Amino acid sequence: MAKNVLGGELEPCSTDPITGFYRDGCCNTGVEDLGVHTVCVRVTAEFLEFSKSRGNDLSTPRPGFPGLQPGDRWCLCASRWQEALDEGMAPEVVLEATHAASVEWVSLDDLRRHAARWGA
Repeated sequence: MAKNVLGGELEPCSTDPITGFYRDGCCNTGVEDLGVHTVCVRVTAEFLEFSKSRGNDLSTPRPGFPGLQPGDRWCLCASRWQEALDEGMAPEVVLEATHAASVEWVSLDDLRRHAARWGA
């Protein structure tokens, strides 16, 4: 069973919309996941605009993808979360649903500082 950054069992991030590299609702990762989609976040309008400006439009619906709305939870690439952090645009993180592999790309302290205060 996969572990989260807190050392517990990895909890689901979202099934509506369905997220995760493997579209299993969890921020699981493996050798095929070159983007390391391991950080479970709650997206904001500001973050969605930031991501779009960086070439990753997560808000526009496409076939098989409804587009994200503010408040949706999503498994984000660890490097994109770090980039957003560096620009002051990092969305809140759901630590219980963030894969332990994330700490290879971002610091646990930064993740904790951005932990969702509204609960998992």
